Amino acid sequence: MDRFDAMRVFSRVVERRSFTLAAADTGLPRSTVTDAVKQLEARLGVRLLQRTTRHVSPTLDGEAYYRRCLTILSDIEDAEGAFAGAKPKGLLRVDVHGKLARHFVLPGLPAFLAQYPDIQMYMSEGDRLVDLIREGIDCVLRVGDLQDSDMIARRVTLLEEVTCVSPDYIERFGLPQSIDDLSGHQMIGFWSTAIGGLLPLEFTVDGAIRSISLPALVSVNGADTLAAAARLGLGIMQAPRYSLEEDLRQGTLVAILPANPPTRTPVSLLYPRSRQLSPRVRVFIDWLTREFAARQGDTAKHSS
Repeated sequence: MDRFDAMRVFSRVVERRSFTLAAADTGLPRSTVTDAVKQLEARLGVRLLQRTTRHVSPTLDGEAYYRRCLTILSDIEDAEGAFAGAKPKGLLRVDVHGKLARHFVLPGLPAFLAQYPDIQMYMSEGDRLVDLIREGIDCVLRVGDLQDSDMIARRVTLLEEVTCVSPDYIERFGLPQSIDDLSGHQMIGFWSTAIGGLLPLEFTVDGAIRSISLPALVSVNGADTLAAAARLGLGIMQAPRYSLEEDLRQGTLVAILPANPPTRTPVSLLYPRSRQLSPRVRVFIDWLTREFAARQGDTAKHSS
């Protein structure tokens, strides 16, 4: 194993805190990963890792060497990628919001992989803010306002939101014609871990945002459950329009108060601040930004 490959292996061990996981990520036998780190330590004359039966962590020298490795390996990738015809390669690990990915990411993914045949994709699903470095993830796709973190966020789109109820709900509570008509209505509460409570409904009124909290007999913390509860007439809901297009077409949900739309919801890609973007992550972010723009346009056409 040459010196640069050994640096890559060592960096993966540090990030994953595990020889076994690093071996799985790199496709190497665990013994090869262990030997590579031992040879690095022998050549440098320092101990790079603290090892126990359950845990691996960098020493102070190991942490300093890891940071230098990241810079060197990033420079190598940039140098190789600068030549005409060179294309990004390697395993791209992305953590996504499942429903968003199925609507915006998966449809165009075959074309992306055809354009970059040397990139392999691993896509995990979640809505928590993962520890990218520890879990071996290159970037995450998240919906909503982001909490402060040590990651860099690149916004890829703003999702149009819509306020909806079921026809059964309208029969029982009436159709509100304005914000002032919401008195006496109820909402389906959506529990947010970010604020530790139910999100209020949001409406745009004369260019300003107005938040309104209505009584909620039912509260949920999942988007699919929120829509299912709304179809049953349990209250007013707000969600990205793309996720409700089929309901709106079929009439199982009805859009209300179109003159006072909710605020748009940001969608962002996040990646570690501590490392430079690899070419494969860079082309993925650029491609995904274009995909969101194109598919948001398609949604707007269908809803008009």
